[in-house]
Amino acid sequence: MSDDLFELGERIADLAARINIATFDMLTLVADFDRREGWADNFASCAEWLAWRTGRTLAAARENVRVAHALEELPLTATAMKGGRLSYTKVRTMTRVAAPETEATLLEYAQSTSAARLEWLVRGWKKLSRDGEVAAEEVRHQSRTFSVAVDADGMYVVRGRLEPEVGAVLMRAIEAASDALYRGEDADRRPRNRQRRADAAGLVAERALAAGFGGDETGDGPSEGAGCGGVGSGSRAERYQVVVHADAATLAERGETGRSELDGVRVSAETSRRMACDAARVAMCHRDGEVVSVGRRTRTIPPHIRRALEERDRGCRYPGCASRFTEAHHVKHWADGGETSLANTILLCRRHHRLVHEGGTRMALDRDGKAAFFTRAGQVLGTAPPLPEVARQLPEPPPPPPDRLSNGAPRFVDSAVPLSLELEALEAVA
Repeated sequence: MSDDLFELGERIADLAARINIATFDMLTLVADFDRREGWADNFASCAEWLAWRTGRTLAAARENVRVAHALEELPLTATAMKGGRLSYTKVRTMTRVAAPETEATLLEYAQSTSAARLEWLVRGWKKLSRDGEVAAEEVRHQSRTFSVAVDADGMYVVRGRLEPEVGAVLMRAIEAASDALYRGEDADRRPRNRQRRADAAGLVAERALAAGFGGDETGDGPSEGAGCGGVGSGSRAERYQVVVHADAATLAERGETGRSELDGVRVSAETSRRMACDAARVAMCHRDGEVVSVGRRTRTIPPHIRRALEERDRGCRYPGCASRFTEAHHVKHWADGGETSLANTILLCRRHHRLVHEGGTRMALDRDGKAAFFTRAGQVLGTAPPLPEVARQLPEPPPPPPDRLSNGAPRFVDSAVPLSLELEALEAVA
């Protein structure tokens, strides 16, 4: 290798050490910021604030916060990272399993091997013999369970234990649905991971019902309906339709809140209004508690308007979203006299449709059809402020010890890691 290439490589390694130091510095501040709840005024968590303020994905921000707090309990690991000798990738992996009593062993192994090998150790260790694993697998199979219940708040609580192959298929379906829902959306604006998975579960269920499972299911389009103006949304088989019942006054913006139920669970009037924006409707008239007449089912958004909306909006109109999985929103609700027309409707994804109704965000269309969104305080929704300019120089990395590089590079290639060291690390995570 020529001298200039060697010098180039050393500059890369030196910069990696500086990045380790800067990352540790940031994590220390993140832990302090979280403890003091500097995010609490406008965000649900420190991770949500960090994703917004620094341009990370929410998943990456949540890992940052987790690692930041874990380092407070692992002083040896913190010291190594602070000195530039351990990368964030290795620290993130170590903090999943490290405890104060095993930290020294895992740190020694982390500094001796690659990040990929360390990840393998943490994720792939086994706990039992071959026969023991077979017996444990049968116990695990018998313990499989799945239950759904409605709690006091009307939320559906899902609990279960799924076998690995079933759980893996479910997670792949959830991940695929989540990616489809949030593809192309600004990472800063995405909800938390758990909330994204909850949204994705709804899409998976809707698509499963739309596809059917054989047998005698039939469907002819959207199948949620409601009495006296109640509604729902989505294409599902008639046999398994979801029904919302709402009084006409409930759907009016200034009306007195009355009946508003989804499958027997009370939901807010604004939730019924949101669902009424784009759903099938069946009007029922009651007298003395008895149904005296039932109207024909009608679609709120006719197919020709829906096609025009999709051609015009090309996805959710909320700033930074553009999700392709959308519902039509009436700018002036039809229950308040608004027209079901192209000029009075826009496409919003379910999350942002909820934000406009239940979340208190306001929106309006100008004469050219351009949508503007406002917070409760009347501020126009904009983008995050730019990241600040670098205000100081990073500290010089410490001189490299004689037996290793200063930036966390492993002392050995993976095939040459001493067996005794690997066995000690395996025992530390077991």
